[in-house]
Amino acid sequence: MDQDKDNSVKQFLDLIKKSRRGKFKIYIGMSAGVGKTYRMLQEAHGLIKNGINLQLGYIETHNRAETHALLAGLPLIPRRNIFYKGKALEEMDLAAILSRHPEVVIVDELAHTNVEGSKNAKRWQDVVDILEAGINVISALNIQHIESLNEDTEEITGIKITERVPDSVLELADEIVNIDLTADELIERLQAGKIYDASKIHHALNNFFRSEKLLQLREIALKEVAHHLERKIDIEVPQKIKLRAERFLACISSNPETARNVIRKTARLASYSRSAWTVLYVQSSSESMDRIRLDKQRHLINNFKLATELGAEVVKVKSDTIGSAIFEVAEQKEITTICIGKPNFNIFQIILKTAVFKQLLNKLATTDTDLVILS
Repeated sequence: MDQDKDNSVKQFLDLIKKSRRGKFKIYIGMSAGVGKTYRMLQEAHGLIKNGINLQLGYIETHNRAETHALLAGLPLIPRRNIFYKGKALEEMDLAAILSRHPEVVIVDELAHTNVEGSKNAKRWQDVVDILEAGINVISALNIQHIESLNEDTEEITGIKITERVPDSVLELADEIVNIDLTADELIERLQAGKIYDASKIHHALNNFFRSEKLLQLREIALKEVAHHLERKIDIEVPQKIKLRAERFLACISSNPETARNVIRKTARLASYSRSAWTVLYVQSSSESMDRIRLDKQRHLINNFKLATELGAEVVKVKSDTIGSAIFEVAEQKEITTICIGKPNFNIFQIILKTAVFKQLLNKLATTDTDLVILS
């Protein structure tokens, strides 16, 4: 009885905290130069004209003249000076924002990594603190910095992005706005010197700002915002017919590259349908802790961590009958879709060498469970 009371109190406190949380708006773009910061500053002027107490918590204009001109007349919270490894650096002053407690604060470059010694390692964590204090936040980032899209955008651009934002942060957003330009419009802005100075234009045109790359990035950005809108409709619009809840199961092995790919792609599938999902690792006797190589152990731990960061439940099962183990977990978790890697995926090879694979397919057919093989 006491336990029930404690749970009831906790649930009510969670509701109170949620109602007090600040509203969160994110501007998303396919690349630098589309106008995210410009649009945020335009909105800032409009809010101030309407009597809103707004402050610029952190803004980065990259010396773009049109954007920089919009700073005039906007109240700016001074940055915090930090000395790190003999250098004077500037960071957003989280404590000052919380102390001033404006109605709205603008925080640019959501994916930024804070200097060592800051309260939080990442700026998105600062934003979460600000929201929990009841302050509304407007922020921005490029799609390359979204964790589950990282590998796809890296493959398109050939550029490794180390600063990433978990998808769960975007799920906190009350509104996501895509700053959309055509590839031709963005290239024209670049050629006109509105993005980089003249010395960088030629290199940019021959690398990141190629039309075929921008078209693919634009498609991803549009899909991301459409996905958020669908999720918002799903939450706020009552459904007359309750559909069967989607639940995904990502089956991974100790192969680091393939496992990471399966985790990220399953995360996207689950996110699109706002579904719960699980990552399953079946540990065979050949991969017991006393037999598996240390580097594989390390990769497994890293992939479990990635799965957790992306919102999955991680399940580890010891079994030499891989197919049966997968099916048992799928039954327990009421899984609707099982995701595995392409044919060179270790689990797939093991299954294929036995009769279990056929048994698994037959069992899945009787339970209306889908099997997805990810490339």
